[in-house]
Amino acid sequence: MRRFAVLGNQNATSQSLMSSSKPLILRPSQDGISCAAALLSKGALVAFPTETVYGLGADARNGQAVAAIYEAKARPSFNPLIVHVPDVETAKVYGHWSENADLLAQTFWPGPLSLVLPLKDDHGLSGLVTAGLDSVALRVPAHPAARKLLMAFGGPVAAPSANPSGRISPTTAAHVTAGLGSKATGILDDGPCSVGLESTIVGVTGAPALLRSGGVTREDIEAVLGVALDDPMQGQISAPGQLASHYAPKAQVRLEATNKRDDEVLLGYGPIEGDINLSPEGDLKEAAARLFECLHELDATGRPIAVAPVPKNGLGAAINDRLRRAAAPR
Repeated sequence: MRRFAVLGNQNATSQSLMSSSKPLILRPSQDGISCAAALLSKGALVAFPTETVYGLGADARNGQAVAAIYEAKARPSFNPLIVHVPDVETAKVYGHWSENADLLAQTFWPGPLSLVLPLKDDHGLSGLVTAGLDSVALRVPAHPAARKLLMAFGGPVAAPSANPSGRISPTTAAHVTAGLGSKATGILDDGPCSVGLESTIVGVTGAPALLRSGGVTREDIEAVLGVALDDPMQGQISAPGQLASHYAPKAQVRLEATNKRDDEVLLGYGPIEGDINLSPEGDLKEAAARLFECLHELDATGRPIAVAPVPKNGLGAAINDRLRRAAAPR
């Protein structure tokens, strides 16, 4: 793969890259950010890092570009996307704001939290982004490279995880390349993601509801709002990441394992060592950051994966959510 060196004529460069058979690996320098923004402006797909996972980005106002996300990932069209914006004021352009939204945004943005808000009539987003719903998922990411890209692009970026739909989420640029190949025109490579789990999604279209566990815990959100979060109705897709089977390795996954069978590899936690250990010290933050990386490594063995028990409190709720979906029937 090539690495970006000199930007040169930005328009000519972006046009030539879009017709290339290999993704361009971009550094998070000023030139690399400018090139990534130019590609987005031309309707191309650009993978970029956030603190959670790498996202596959497209101009959220460009229907053809958003359709290319669904095609590249083989993602069901009824599964909506998160729109990434640089700040609260931009978020208010697309969704109807509320007191609960303000409390959560002031506390957790920028960061690993997405808010589902009622969609404004004059939003200007592609209908594919919301999958026909009358709400939109918005997020202000904290990762420096993501923030610089959003500012340079100057528009909303729709970005699900940069991997084939239903498979293990990517936490490095190498994961993106392995999963999507040349389906992304550019990959902004700024090393591994620090959180390693997708954003928590909270619905604020009515009573606050936890639509997906993630990098911000239920306990922390409830402490800010002063109320218990509702849980979504089973089987109702109102936000990304709610499919029963998701985040899955190619191999079968067996949960709550204290040892492995002859044909398995074991993902350990704490005192259960395993072939790889999410966190020998039993640190849930470390385990969350390493989860997808470890699943990628074990999946490469081609053997079924047994997973040691992980506590269900705090970040453990999000870890167990991903593991349940990874182990679900396909």
